[in-house]
Amino acid sequence: MSKVYLHIGSNMGDRQGFLKQAELSIQKRLGGIFRKSKIYETEAWGEKDQDAFLNQVLVVQSNLSGEQILKITQDIENLIGRQKTGQWGPRQIDIDILLIGNKVIKTKDLTIPHPRMHERNFVLVPLMEVAPDELHPIFQKSIEELFDASKDTSEVYLFED
Repeated sequence: MSKVYLHIGSNMGDRQGFLKQAELSIQKRLGGIFRKSKIYETEAWGEKDQDAFLNQVLVVQSNLSGEQILKITQDIENLIGRQKTGQWGPRQIDIDILLIGNKVIKTKDLTIPHPRMHERNFVLVPLMEVAPDELHPIFQKSIEELFDASKDTSEVYLFED
């Protein structure tokens, strides 16, 4: 069994509802969620001219392969109704696999650890809440150290609904 760290985000429609749908589907299809961060709100990253995102990190125990996890998370995105609107465009739901234990995976369709997680405060802040001491398997730095070294200047706010 590996700890799987997933980042979920939404900036269209019922953002909280889409996060909840994703959480329930992940629990049903991947395994029990044993930790989850609070929900954070952040401005869009990359393509700034869009609504703010709600972001959260979920931690799941799973014995599935990275490819199986990717297939399931993509199926969940499709089930919730994600429309592809460009690389950093708006979305009902986005599910990214950040870490799978201390595995390093690089295939045509999947790179673990997530190749840009260390550059994004909207990922690092909720991840730091649930796993501040978890080591990045390539950089050998904790999530807290990655956040401290981040050059991302975007603000991450605790979401108050």
